[in-house]
Amino acid sequence: MKFGKEFVSQMVPEWQEAYLDYNSLKALLKDLLRFQQTRTPASMASTPNGSALTRRASLYRAFSGLTSRHRDSPRAQEDEEILVSGDGEDGRYHTFVTVSDDERGYEVKFFNRLDDEFNKVVVFYKKKVREVVEEADELSRQMDTLIALRLKVDNPMVDFGDSSPNSAVHPINGRRTGGQTMGVIEEVEMMEDEGRGGYEPKTRKQIGNGGNDRFRPPQLEILEHVKINVTPETPVSTLKGIILNSEKQDLSFSKKELRKAEEQMKQAFNEFYQKLRLLKSYCFLNQLALSKIMKKHDKITSRNASKVHLNMMETSYLGTCDDVTRLIERVENTFIKHFANGNHRKGMKILRPTARKEKHRSTFFLGMFSGCSIALVVAIIVLIHARGLLKSEGRSLYMENIFPLYSLFGFIVLHMVVFSANIYYWRRYRVNYSFIFGLKKGTEIGYRQSFLMSSSLAVLALAGVLSNLDMEMDPGTKSFRALTELVPLGLVMVVLGIMLCPFNILYRSSRFFLIQTVVHCVCAPLYKVTLPDFFLADQLTSQVQAFRSLEFYVCYYGWGDYKKRSHNCLDSDVYKTFYFIVAIIPYWIRSLQCLRRLVEEKDGMQGLNGLKYFSTIVAVAMRTSFDLKKGMTWKILAMTSSFIATVVSTYWDIVIDWGLLQRNSENRWLRDKLLIPNKSVYFVAMVLNVLLRLAWMQSVLGFREAPYIHRTALVAIVACLEIIRRGIWNFFRLENEHLNNVGKYRAFKSVPLPFNYYHDEGKSI
Repeated sequence: MKFGKEFVSQMVPEWQEAYLDYNSLKALLKDLLRFQQTRTPASMASTPNGSALTRRASLYRAFSGLTSRHRDSPRAQEDEEILVSGDGEDGRYHTFVTVSDDERGYEVKFFNRLDDEFNKVVVFYKKKVREVVEEADELSRQMDTLIALRLKVDNPMVDFGDSSPNSAVHPINGRRTGGQTMGVIEEVEMMEDEGRGGYEPKTRKQIGNGGNDRFRPPQLEILEHVKINVTPETPVSTLKGIILNSEKQDLSFSKKELRKAEEQMKQAFNEFYQKLRLLKSYCFLNQLALSKIMKKHDKITSRNASKVHLNMMETSYLGTCDDVTRLIERVENTFIKHFANGNHRKGMKILRPTARKEKHRSTFFLGMFSGCSIALVVAIIVLIHARGLLKSEGRSLYMENIFPLYSLFGFIVLHMVVFSANIYYWRRYRVNYSFIFGLKKGTEIGYRQSFLMSSSLAVLALAGVLSNLDMEMDPGTKSFRALTELVPLGLVMVVLGIMLCPFNILYRSSRFFLIQTVVHCVCAPLYKVTLPDFFLADQLTSQVQAFRSLEFYVCYYGWGDYKKRSHNCLDSDVYKTFYFIVAIIPYWIRSLQCLRRLVEEKDGMQGLNGLKYFSTIVAVAMRTSFDLKKGMTWKILAMTSSFIATVVSTYWDIVIDWGLLQRNSENRWLRDKLLIPNKSVYFVAMVLNVLLRLAWMQSVLGFREAPYIHRTALVAIVACLEIIRRGIWNFFRLENEHLNNVGKYRAFKSVPLPFNYYHDEGKSI
């Protein structure tokens, strides 16, 4: 792989614009090379033996390169034509090219661009180093409080500020409490830090107070000025916070509080460590890119300009600042000591998790299940044609009873296949979906794993369909076989069992993450709304027919006669009521999430988004009422509400969620930044979104009759089109979110810290 592609692949996606623009610098060097190639034939044509002269000149030049070069030699003068200065008022580096012929004009353009790019890198690196040093200072402060809390929990008899020599002795380990205990900790800290060459961020106030203050242990008095923030957000805690409206939660010095605080600090250190590693990689990659591009320049121009610029790079902030390296060592030592019980291997395994490796057996089973799925589809088609099932008298009975049961698996499989395609294209265009969703590094599933699960579920569902293709009852019993009729229910139980399986098999971390997100959606607005929560809620709005299929399962197997494939669900008022409710639930969840974000973030756009979902709720309610009650009045209401909801939702999808249709953007009617080079893809996606929205509107209006297609099948087809539309929406929604993160250089999530500090009687901590 060429360095340019490797350089791009190693970039932090959200910092891409802050890296050295290697490709543009390489393009300038190509312009210089083309100019040289256009001049070479003319110079050779003026000399009869041009090739021989060129060869002799190259031989002499090569030989002179082995000897010592004098300052007054032509080669030395060429080297002195390129100077780099960093003494400007703004601290920026400037390259001066003293000779100004045609070729040097190209070099002036190249070096001006190189200066701009390098100064951009230095400024960005300075800013990020300053941020991590400030964050390290805050983490040190939090760590002091955590250690003090550990002392207080382990030794409840310790008084605040007790440093007297007659302090109490711990009844278990015999150590003295108070000042003597703190002295022991100070001594251990000093010995370990001196042995490892520990580093303390230079922003710490202790440095300015003398050498002894650097190893000053945390004082227990700090606990008097701390508000703990370790209560996990649950519906109960949210309701308590609303009812009690308590501003301060005092420390109770319990082991439960200590354990939760340690978990939060562990997560904060882990996230901070990943930030330091990426910042170190950023520094190294830019240094390597500068070295590579200067070597290309020297190769093209046969000059030695790289020496000057590499010296400049080594003496710049990029080459001299070692704060990041020292902080990495300090974080490793602190994490291993305080969160891994001194076990280096265990601590580093947490800080540097290994990436999920692609296994050959996943590819093998993916191919096997995909082939089996295709074979089963072919077998079903052949069986239907051979038996003439489409003309059978039991066709309507099958479509009204069995088809809705298996359509549930069709909706799930199609959604998983579409999501697998989303993951593939997110990776291809470097959309950092794992960061956007907040997935733990090394646990996210790829498109192969997602497609493997969908194909395996498809095999089970298609095998069940094949077993349920009997159209005629047994003449002897006037019923169907109970075992085959219970296959759909058994498949549902298998899927639920796999989802809730507590063992570490079948992507447990991803399953539990999905379950947690579902709980947050169901309990909205009692949980803080994050992107995975409302993203999943949006997926659920495209699975209304799947929810109705689940409702049909309950009615069919609970109150129907599944052995005779008969039910009275549509005659039940309870079924009609829930048929109405389950269609509204996903949109209602999404509306409550918008309400929660409106209250917390004070963002008016969330209020408008909530109104959009409310308009969809009205449209679905009118459509369902028309389905159940019929009548021209309900039809007019359904048409009007559906038209309004479709127009509003389409506009919101394209303009707000995708960020397109910007009139004054660099890409006409799109947006300034695009990940897909082919712009026509965006216009095709917008057209498809409109057309598929209209297909959904057709479902809302109740036009369900078509030649050669059963009404139930037509409903399933429209539902599948909505799932496909959601898959298209998924890609461009996350692309827009990723570009927003890129614009703000937001590559890390904010981790809540367990302790908040407040002022007490004019004293601040």
